[in-house]
Amino acid sequence: MTDSSRPLSQPPLDTPVTTARPAWLQSLLRPIQAFRLEYMPVVLVYFAYGALGLIDVSRDMWIKESLSLTPAELAGIGVWLSLPWTIKMVFGELVDCVPIFGSQRHAYVFIGASFTASGLITLAGAAGGWLSFLPAGELYILGAMLIVVGTVIQDVVADAMSTEVVERVDASGKPRPDAEVRTELGMVQVLGRLALSGGILAVAGLSGWLAGFLSRETVFLLGLVIPLISVTGVFMRRFTPSERRPLDWRILGGGIAFGATVLALALGRVPFAQELTFALSMAVICTMLVFVTRDLDPGTRRAILFTSIIIFAFRATPSVGDGYFWWTLDVLKFDEAFYGILRQTGAILAIVAMWMFSKQLTEYSVTTVLFWIAMVGTLLSLPNIGLVYGLHEWTESMFGFGARTIALVDAATASPFVQLSMIPLLTLIAFYAPQGHRATWFALMASLMNLALVAGALQTKYLNNVFTVGRGDYADLGPLLITVVGLGFLLPIAAIVLFGRRVAKNGA
Repeated sequence: MTDSSRPLSQPPLDTPVTTARPAWLQSLLRPIQAFRLEYMPVVLVYFAYGALGLIDVSRDMWIKESLSLTPAELAGIGVWLSLPWTIKMVFGELVDCVPIFGSQRHAYVFIGASFTASGLITLAGAAGGWLSFLPAGELYILGAMLIVVGTVIQDVVADAMSTEVVERVDASGKPRPDAEVRTELGMVQVLGRLALSGGILAVAGLSGWLAGFLSRETVFLLGLVIPLISVTGVFMRRFTPSERRPLDWRILGGGIAFGATVLALALGRVPFAQELTFALSMAVICTMLVFVTRDLDPGTRRAILFTSIIIFAFRATPSVGDGYFWWTLDVLKFDEAFYGILRQTGAILAIVAMWMFSKQLTEYSVTTVLFWIAMVGTLLSLPNIGLVYGLHEWTESMFGFGARTIALVDAATASPFVQLSMIPLLTLIAFYAPQGHRATWFALMASLMNLALVAGALQTKYLNNVFTVGRGDYADLGPLLITVVGLGFLLPIAAIVLFGRRVAKNGA
């Protein structure tokens, strides 16, 4: 294990300098050399988050087979399921300020795991018919919400720890250079994303295989092993945060009031409740960010503002919705096992891409990384459009390969970009995290970025209402997909063009 006060780019003091390694070997070894045992609790929480994909194929198949929800309704439900991520500041404030049984971090990992386990049991009961106090569709929403809340709580703790495991001072007590700290924080985020992708990879093929021969209920119950993984790190490594402060009731009270308002809007069936919630969320989160960042210098605040706008636009792009998934089942005849292969292939490529490009992701500017991800991501979306319009029929007759090969290649090449786009943002957040506010700051910035996903989900709902896609009715799927790909390119590129120079000017 390396000395935490030594920059990653330098060899150990007692090791003679040798001939420089080839660039590809340096890239290969970089994440391994960066890893430390102190990171284990963080890594296991992120791994468990990815491993929740064990239930994904079974859940998606159960929804199609047993529930009567339309793609537009599922997109609307997705908006509500995204909202716990937008009130992370409540959990962040508690993690920063309220120890439970003397624990400021680990106790909250247990609480989050309990919520996740409860959600999995609820889904199993709904699928198996032994829970009937609500209709199956409402039990699905309840179970999914419990899983989301549990994941959010654990994610808040992992985010806070990811900013604290890197020393800001050297062995003599002097501040370390900003560039070294920022690079090391970036590597922690790379390791966290690698752990997340490792969790996805570990269960990707298994999720399709299990869905093919086990009941939906059984797979949901097997998922109970996932929260056990996340709490394992609590026992493997003792971790004591260095900071504690009094509660900021503006953050906690405002967050609780905000959550209560959102709940009232949801249960009261208020017209345009989701849109009202989005607007309220934006106002609340931005106000709280002003409170937390008031001690930062103006240049830093501007850099964070412009960078946040760009990343928000990148993440606020819509998706196609469940209609495309249903189309691949009904028309292309994809099955559970093949979807497991798709997920597994994508997870492998995501790990390889993050591993090999860790230097670029931690040292290049946010705007540069996101620009190329947006460009390449758009190009890699074109095969999906081609499939809807019969590309697979032409390739089958001309070259001997069809829809499954195209889908496999496209999933393999496109999947890494979701994880790659998060690392520059997480590095920026970790670097500027104020002392005593690390969990709250990380939670607020993550809430803002997850609010972008809510914006994307709302757009998905609107587009699915304009381009109607249903079980067996796929006439509008092509125009829907083209519109989604177009917006996915235009929104981030426009933000980069408008604000990219301002980010560079202020040094983010």
